[in-house]
Amino acid sequence: MRHEVTIPQKLYKILIYVICIFLTILSIIPFYVMIVNATRGTYEIQSNAISLIPSKYLLSNYAVFEGKSFNPLIGFANSMIISTGATLMNVYFSSLTAYALVAYNWKLRQPFFTFILAVMMVPGQLTSIGFYQFMYRIGWTNSYLPLILPAIAAPVTVFFMRQYLIGTLSLDIVNSGRIDGAGEFHIFNRIILPIMKPAIATQAIFSFVASWNNYFMPSILLTSKSKYTMPIMISQLKGDIYKTEYGSVYLGLTLTVLPLFVVYFALSKYIIAGVALGGVKE
Repeated sequence: MRHEVTIPQKLYKILIYVICIFLTILSIIPFYVMIVNATRGTYEIQSNAISLIPSKYLLSNYAVFEGKSFNPLIGFANSMIISTGATLMNVYFSSLTAYALVAYNWKLRQPFFTFILAVMMVPGQLTSIGFYQFMYRIGWTNSYLPLILPAIAAPVTVFFMRQYLIGTLSLDIVNSGRIDGAGEFHIFNRIILPIMKPAIATQAIFSFVASWNNYFMPSILLTSKSKYTMPIMISQLKGDIYKTEYGSVYLGLTLTVLPLFVVYFALSKYIIAGVALGGVKE
């Protein structure tokens, strides 16, 4: 009887592993093809679109960047500064706002949360013209500040953090800290933030990716080539009406995607811990 039960279980487990491996390979192939195309020439890409074997044109593709009178390393650094700053502003102040909505009972708490939900429904493109005019009048155009500081107000992140705190935060922990004489910011920074690590990691990934891939606002606000981000530089590689250097475009896309992989793998363990924590039943 035991023999008849264990064999289907093993086959079922093997089938699950095979499906997971297949889906993993299927997910990796597009990124691998992109990296391979970064080493190929434009003629090779146009004549044979898909290849799994690297070529020899990596250095020549990199030289195209210099021919466009900008340095990809500078663009990489600019994108890193903006994305890192915006991500830190986003997750910290959104967590602080969500904590205020959960831990404190004040008169306008529900109307304030309703206002946040209403702001979530407004597309960012509607406010772009007014935002640019405001930045122009205060002299913040061609600066990183208007691309970093507005991340403080992130309604979607506040909503996510609030929902997470409602399910995980016990107010007894907050009251215990107050009884021990800890200040409110000390309680938030030393007690609440560690509890919110899975939620912070999740939103940090989303915020970093959105800021890193943002093309619309940086293209409007940044006018100096020394402050261009990677998406702006990649868009200029396709600006020639006579010839598009597809190899350099793929190289730029590869350089753009690599930091996203690093951020995801660095924070994924916190997301997995959060999923495991949510699956535990008392």
